Amino acid sequence: MAEGTTEFELVSPEKLLLSRAVEMVVVPGSEGDFGVLARHAPFISTVRPGVIRVYENNEVKEEIFVAGGFAEVTPERCTVLADEAVPLGELDRAAIEQSLSNAREDLEDAGTDQARAAAERQIEVCQAKLQALSG
Repeated sequence: MAEGTTEFELVSPEKLLLSRAVEMVVVPGSEGDFGVLARHAPFISTVRPGVIRVYENNEVKEEIFVAGGFAEVTPERCTVLADEAVPLGELDRAAIEQSLSNAREDLEDAGTDQARAAAERQIEVCQAKLQALSG
């Protein structure tokens, strides 16, 4: 690992998506976005739906939408365990808008608290995806 970099790992339920040394990574934490640089103080955070930004040479090299999860930070690395992760460029606005419409219908039809919570979660993720596409 080069001086001034930190190891970043992004893991989804399916596979390891990214593992490399980066200058900085900005993660959408539940209490707000946080940046991780080399030698960061250790902590653990939940991750809200939003965009992870990977910096190299003082510029954003990758943007990846995550639907939530957990992040663990140590002085040597940042590991994000994401519920879902998709490169921002692969998001399809029309498909997201259709999913949002379906989730709103599911919320109206929800007969249990569990179904209501699942629909609300899907609405939150879809809205975050649309916001990420809007910049």
